[in-house]
Formats: sequence, C-alpha cells, structure tokens
Amino acid sequence: MIKDNIISAIQDKKGFDISVLDLSNVDGAPTGQFIICTGKSTTQVSSIADNVREEVQKQTGEKPINYDGYRNSQWIVIDYGDTMVHVFLPETRSFYRIEELWSDAETTLIPNVD
Repeated sequence: MIKDNIISAIQDKKGFDISVLDLSNVDGAPTGQFIICTGKSTTQVSSIADNVREEVQKQTGEKPINYDGYRNSQWIVIDYGDTMVHVFLPETRSFYRIEELWSDAETTLIPNVD
C-alpha cells in the first residue's frame, strides 16, 4: 500500500509528527488522503521528499503526478492522485495549519521514531 511506503520513507529520513488525514468521506476534498509530516530544516524537508519519491517508485513503480516546493523547501507537496504528501518546516506547518483546514477528516497520528 502506497501509504505504508510513504510513511516508511518519511521515517527513514527522521521526519516527525506524521499525520494521515482520510479525506475519502469529506465533500469537496481534492484527494483521498493527506500524509503530513515535518522536517527540522530545508535540507531535511528536501531529503524527506526525495526519499518518498524514490522509495515509492522503487516499491510500487508509481511516480508522482506532480510535486512542488523544492525552490524554498519550506513546504513540499507530492501528488500521487489519491494521496498527497505534505512535508513542512515546523513554522510553515504551524502557519498553514492544514490539519485544522480539514478538521472533518478522520486523522491518524503516527508515533515518532527515535
């Protein structure tokens, strides 16, 4: 399942505060699910996003439909159609509060890996 590959790839690069938002029953949602995480620096945000793209392709053969945000690496989004991955810097995640925007979605918090 692509979700498990994405979460594993995030954890491999020490991404933290991973949330999975199930948007499948939310009217007007742009996708089926969001997977959201945080990196401590722009370098780590880029590294997490790169690893997600590489590992998902290696494990499933899927390439993203699109991705954006590498220019400043404060918020990188990777679009797999039914799944969108958001990799944030802490302050950018706090500013946009994407979980609050989609608060009617069922949210699963993934424990941080040390």
